[in-house]
Amino acid sequence: MKGQIHLRVLHISYGSPMIELSKGLQLKGIQSTSCHFDEHPFNFKPDLCLNLNLLPQTTRRAKINQFLQKSIQAYDIFHFHFGETFFPDKKDLEILKRAGKKMVVHHHGSDVRLLSVAQKNNPYVRVKPEWTEEKITNNLSILSKYIDHAIVQDYELAGYISDSYKYVHVIPHAIDLNQFKPQYPPMNNTAPLVVHAPTKRNLKGTESIIEAVNQLKDSGLSFDFKLIEGMNHQETMNLLAAADIVIDQLQIGSYGYLSSEAMALGKPVICYIREDLKAKYPKELPIVHANPDTITTVLRDLINHPNQWKNLGVRGRTYVYNYHRTQKVINQYVDIYRKL
Repeated sequence: MKGQIHLRVLHISYGSPMIELSKGLQLKGIQSTSCHFDEHPFNFKPDLCLNLNLLPQTTRRAKINQFLQKSIQAYDIFHFHFGETFFPDKKDLEILKRAGKKMVVHHHGSDVRLLSVAQKNNPYVRVKPEWTEEKITNNLSILSKYIDHAIVQDYELAGYISDSYKYVHVIPHAIDLNQFKPQYPPMNNTAPLVVHAPTKRNLKGTESIIEAVNQLKDSGLSFDFKLIEGMNHQETMNLLAAADIVIDQLQIGSYGYLSSEAMALGKPVICYIREDLKAKYPKELPIVHANPDTITTVLRDLINHPNQWKNLGVRGRTYVYNYHRTQKVINQYVDIYRKL
């Protein structure tokens, strides 16, 4: 523990993974603060929220500037998430560098997913239109000029930035298992609840899922389906806990935070993992693979085999314990902070 206490880390500027990571660092005795610049529609609870979305543009800039100056006094390490820093033009990186501050960048998905690269290994991939290749490339070139160490949660994302940064670290996202009481699906459920929680329908293959659900219901298969949209984090968690089967995404090619949360709750998870990436994951990953072309068959099969649900749920919970548990993952961050 000695030597870790004096690390003072600020995480900005939004996201649930960032909040969980900061909590994990606090448990380790590190002074860590998660800060959202804006209120989040999902009602996440960071340590600090600046509520900048309530301010006019001119005041907003002044408030960020003020917060930056205060933060330079209060923190040693600046951990940027989603490729965002204090200012949209990233002028703060020069200021922080001159102040002798240490920095690390954490990419989570759309902020680095280059369509031209992704399409080589993934016929299903879609990207957020606002993240153009030009914007991503420009962002990476500014960040990597000031920051040597980048973190991503899996090898799908590592592929987009391996040439940009000196060091790319792949660290599975942190899950606090104390927050997830497993509720394994009963094997005798005659109308199982299937849920899908897209943040962006177009990215996650939601239309293919809805189509598959309608086809299966038309064919007489008995099950309930719920689309989790427009709900806050707690409502989402309640529905995940009640589910028998969780469908994550069918187009990106790797599993996300939702899959980990569902596995932590002991649920069978359906998700698309890119063929070329399967070998990069631990061999005991219990995710049931499906893509937009196979989802109807895969979902029908899983609904028709309730004897598999609990087994998949138990394996999922064990997998999260072995690879995503906060206590295990957090040491890898501390190691990186020490190298900065």
